[in-house]
Amino acid sequence: MSTEASVFALTEEHRAIREAVRDLCAAKVAPYAAEVDEEGRYPEEAAKALQQSDFHAPHVPEEYGGAGADALATVLVIEEIARVCVASSLIPAVNKLGSLPIMISGSEELKQHYLTRLAAGEGGFSYCLSEPDAGSDAAAMRTRAVRDGDAWVLDGVKRWITNAGVSEYYTVMAVTEPDLEPQHRARGISAFVVEKSDEGVTFGAKERKLGIKGSPTREVYLDHVRVPATRMIGAEGTGFETAMKTLDHTRVTIAAQAVGVAQGALDFALGYARERQQFGRPIGDFQGLQFLLADMGMKVEAARQLTYAAAGRSERGDSDLTFFGAAAKCFASDVAMEVTTNAVQVLGGYGYTRDYPVERMMRDAKITQIYEGTNQVQRIVMARQLLAGVQSEL
Repeated sequence: MSTEASVFALTEEHRAIREAVRDLCAAKVAPYAAEVDEEGRYPEEAAKALQQSDFHAPHVPEEYGGAGADALATVLVIEEIARVCVASSLIPAVNKLGSLPIMISGSEELKQHYLTRLAAGEGGFSYCLSEPDAGSDAAAMRTRAVRDGDAWVLDGVKRWITNAGVSEYYTVMAVTEPDLEPQHRARGISAFVVEKSDEGVTFGAKERKLGIKGSPTREVYLDHVRVPATRMIGAEGTGFETAMKTLDHTRVTIAAQAVGVAQGALDFALGYARERQQFGRPIGDFQGLQFLLADMGMKVEAARQLTYAAAGRSERGDSDLTFFGAAAKCFASDVAMEVTTNAVQVLGGYGYTRDYPVERMMRDAKITQIYEGTNQVQRIVMARQLLAGVQSEL
C-alpha cells in the first residue's frame, strides 16, 4: 500500500494537540478576545492559561524543561490560538522568535540558563532586530556593542518590539565591528541576551496600532547597558546570520497565525450565512455568496497545506526552508487579509461593527503581511532562492 498520502495527514499526537489547544482557547482565550482588543490590554487570562498548559513556549526542548513540541506542533498551537485571538497567539510565537537564536547558536550555558526559565514561565522572550532607520534593511542598524573587559556595553534604540515591557528577556542584535564596508556590514553584527532588569534598559510608549492591540509593541532603549561577555549568542560577528536563520523558521509561525485568523473568520462567516435570512431564505443559499465562501475555504486550505509543508522543512532543516518559510508567510498572510475582508462583506453592515468579531480579525490579519519581513521582501527572498537553483523535492 502506498504511504504517500499519509505524509499529508496529521499524526494522532498532532491531532490531540490541536484538540487540546482548541478546547483551551474556547474556555480561556476566546471569552476575553474582544475585551482585550477593546481595552488594548495584555491578554493576562490567555497568558496564564497557556503557561499552565505548557503552550506558552511549546518549542523548548524537553531537556530544558519544555514540552519539546516539533515545528508542526508549534504551528498547530499558534494556529488554534489565532483562530480566536491573534494577540494571544503572539505569546508562543514571540517566545519562539526571541529564544530560537539561543537554540540555533547559543552556548550550552545560555541554553540551560534561559530556556529553562522560559519553559518554567519565569519570563517571556522578545526579539530586537529592527530600528527606526533599519527595517527591511536590517543590516543598517546603528545599535552598538563595545567590548569592555569581560563585558559588552550596548547603546541604541530598537523599534517595533513585540511584547516589549512584558518579556523579561530580549535577543538584541548590535554592531560590534562598525568599520566594515557597507557591502560587508552584516558581518559586523553580533547577538546578545539583554534582561529587562539590566541597568539602562527602558521602554517607549505603546504603539497605537490598527490591530493586535493586546500585544504591546514598544521601542526598547539601551543606554550604556552592560552585559557579561557570556551573554553573546554565538561567535562575534555571527549575529546577523543567526537572525536570518531564525526568521527562516519563525516566518512559518506567522503563516500559522494567518491561517488561524483566516479560519476563524471563515467559521464565523459560514455560521452567519446559515442563519441570516433575506428574501425568505438563508443567505448561504444564494450562489453569489456560495462562490465567495468557496473561494475563502479553498484558499484557507491551500495556505494551511503550504504552512504545514514549511513546518516539516523547519523541523528537518531542509535546504529549501528559506523559500518555503517565505512562501508560507507571504501566501498565508495574503489569504488572511482577503478572507477576513470577505468575511466582513458576508456580514454586510453588521460585519463593519465591533459587535461581531470579523472586523477585529480583519484588523489583526493585516500585520501578518508586514512583520517578520513585508510580503514584498518575502517575494525578493523567494526569487533569490529560485534563481539560485534552490527547489523543492517532494
